[in-house]
Amino acid sequence: MQPIKASSYEIVFNTSGYEGLNTLLQESIYSKIFIIVDSNTQEHCLASFLSLLETSITIEVIEITPGEENKTIATCSGVWDALADLDADRKGLVINLGGGVVTDLGGFVASTFKRGMDFINVPTSLLSMVDASVGGKTGVDLGNLKNLIGVINNPKLVLIDTGFLATLPKVEMRSGLAEMYKHGLIASDSYWKRLSDLTSMTTEDLNTLIYDSIVIKNEVVLKDPTEKNLRKTLNYGHTLGHAIESYCLSNESLTTLLHGEAIAIGMILESYISTKLTGLSQADLEQVTQVLSDMYDAVTFSKNDIDRIIELLKYDKKNANGKIYFVLLESIGKGVIDQEVSNELIYEAFEFYAANS
Repeated sequence: MQPIKASSYEIVFNTSGYEGLNTLLQESIYSKIFIIVDSNTQEHCLASFLSLLETSITIEVIEITPGEENKTIATCSGVWDALADLDADRKGLVINLGGGVVTDLGGFVASTFKRGMDFINVPTSLLSMVDASVGGKTGVDLGNLKNLIGVINNPKLVLIDTGFLATLPKVEMRSGLAEMYKHGLIASDSYWKRLSDLTSMTTEDLNTLIYDSIVIKNEVVLKDPTEKNLRKTLNYGHTLGHAIESYCLSNESLTTLLHGEAIAIGMILESYISTKLTGLSQADLEQVTQVLSDMYDAVTFSKNDIDRIIELLKYDKKNANGKIYFVLLESIGKGVIDQEVSNELIYEAFEFYAANS
């Protein structure tokens, strides 16, 4: 697979990707390398990764506890303390080896420690490969509110090793597929169609789908790096999806949802809203609902749950001047930004979801 050129860095793949990483390490004068892992990637990915590194630079490993609930400033403080204890300086390099929590948090830690260290992302989950690999977003949650704290700062390199997916549970694979579905829905009808039937998918097919998903996101980000217009479409499904994810994290009576599971619900809800506001056809709505409902388990929401989810919308990062803005669809493959949606229509969308998921 050919490298993908992002704004100021490359996304490289598999064997040739390690060659690119090792070339970068040989050409750069880093004082130390700090690899941030969680307990899962420590067990399943670290040894393989280290065996392919070619460097004489001292390597230190910093482990964090896995899970979205640990994507916090408190965890950052622990990593900052570890970096200080290990005599990290601005000439050091952070390598984030893990899923989205590790790459988001590790990128933020590197961007802020001593006002900035270089970092490289090596995403190990499908979600982080197709989502966190592009765009330079780093950050953490504030309480149960998703991604309220962070900065946009690009890595020096992103290495995609699809071999890591062999260690990933199926539920995590499904979570990552949600972001791939999203890329088709907002930007490519043909890509969506390829994803709509995965029954005979081979490893080679998956690698190609991952590559093409990254290409779609990268093209959007290159056109709008600071998220003023087109890049907002990447938040399709995320306005309600993030609120649902945050609410489930804070409510012990509900099953905690993985990011992609919550976003899939958000995409069904926002597709229904799109039929009322932006002209999405009934046929497209039925297609989106069918594909996503077949892939993801339904979740039951009470009236009180929905009330609380709507309250959480006020924290969405797309809001401006006290107004809540959604990304909706005009058709499969074409997103539209900055759409105001009434609470009544949101309740109606939840009724549709309950009846059709």
